[in-house]
Amino acid sequence: MNSTETLELKRLACKARMGAVTGTYKAKSGHPGGSLSAADIFTYLYFKEMRVDAKNPDDPDRDRFVLSKGHGCPSLYAVLALKGYFPFEELENLRHVGAMLQGHPDMKGTPGIDMSSGSLGQGASAACGMAAAAKIDGKDFRVYSVLGDGECEEGQVWEAAMFASHYKLDNLCFIVDNNGLQIDGKVEDVAGLCMLKEKFEAFGFGAAEIDGHSFEELEQAFNAARECKGKPFVIIAKTVKGKGVSFMEDQVGWHGVAPNDEQYKKAMAELEAQLKAIEEA
Repeated sequence: MNSTETLELKRLACKARMGAVTGTYKAKSGHPGGSLSAADIFTYLYFKEMRVDAKNPDDPDRDRFVLSKGHGCPSLYAVLALKGYFPFEELENLRHVGAMLQGHPDMKGTPGIDMSSGSLGQGASAACGMAAAAKIDGKDFRVYSVLGDGECEEGQVWEAAMFASHYKLDNLCFIVDNNGLQIDGKVEDVAGLCMLKEKFEAFGFGAAEIDGHSFEELEQAFNAARECKGKPFVIIAKTVKGKGVSFMEDQVGWHGVAPNDEQYKKAMAELEAQLKAIEEA
């Protein structure tokens, strides 16, 4: 990846963070912390990695994406808007009654959403089903799913992992948004979840552990996933909850709280400054 491509991805990710902050502010509810931590991952997937077309969102040969940590959807919606699935202004209606964009992904109401999700653990299983269906139907599309590290405390994630390994789903890639925090505090304190890479490897996955905010490392990891044959792949992406907004970064209190007027202005000023710096680089 050249420097021009990297700068463009950084610009898009910053815009996605601005959209996520705006959406949760307008909704007066939502989950900004884990949305901001995953913004770079969503940006790389939709603008570099996946075979998708906003003009043909139901293309049967498209790659599929499942946001298993469904509450992290504000920045996913922003990325979908930037990709052209719907107007960016739609983010201002997040979580409003009757609006297109709800608090968790809805495949029936939102273009670009391949699976409704929100019940933690279940998205991983749905992604496995899609990947298995591709194998059965002789299709070459790939399936990607972003999970939270706190979500990996769910037993269903490991049932899905066993299924994926048993059926050699090498068209499947999990990405764990490993920001270290969940609603009840530090992941390591809640359930002692550690050695995620080694755990997935023990379940038969190929694996990589990277800086989830580095587009260069994301590129290397996704390339490794494509080259991995005969087994599924997982990317453990080390991230910072609330990434991009200084007072939200690594703060568990921003898991599920929307910014107030003053906090919104401060957050947007920081992100606008970052965007300006990227555009002038």
